[in-house]
Amino acid sequence: MGFSEAVKSVFSKYATITGRACRSEYWYFTLFYIIVYFVLALITAIIPFLIILSIVFAIAMIIPSITVSIRRLHDRNQSGWWLLVGLIPMIGGIILFIWFVMRGTDGPNDFGDDPLGYSEDAG
Repeated sequence: MGFSEAVKSVFSKYATITGRACRSEYWYFTLFYIIVYFVLALITAIIPFLIILSIVFAIAMIIPSITVSIRRLHDRNQSGWWLLVGLIPMIGGIILFIWFVMRGTDGPNDFGDDPLGYSEDAG
């Protein structure tokens, strides 16, 4: 999944917590978020009263960020409730980072079909 395809996929599933998100979908969306936020920070540094743009963007990205994270956990065959591990100071973020980097389960799991289209029969 390419960059634009991943970003479109996340926005098309804006509030959908069912299904799975492959690593590329999650990480390309995260890269998109970082790039846009960095650009908005630069604009705000030049024109301070435009900080409202950064605030609106951050608020608008809360739901898709949470839902793509939940779908990423589903790809690892873990419940979305594990996202709450991130509330543990320092350690929680590290645990989630490791899980988000790890490969998802091959073939279907409890949360749906493999987003990459692999099956157990295809060796």
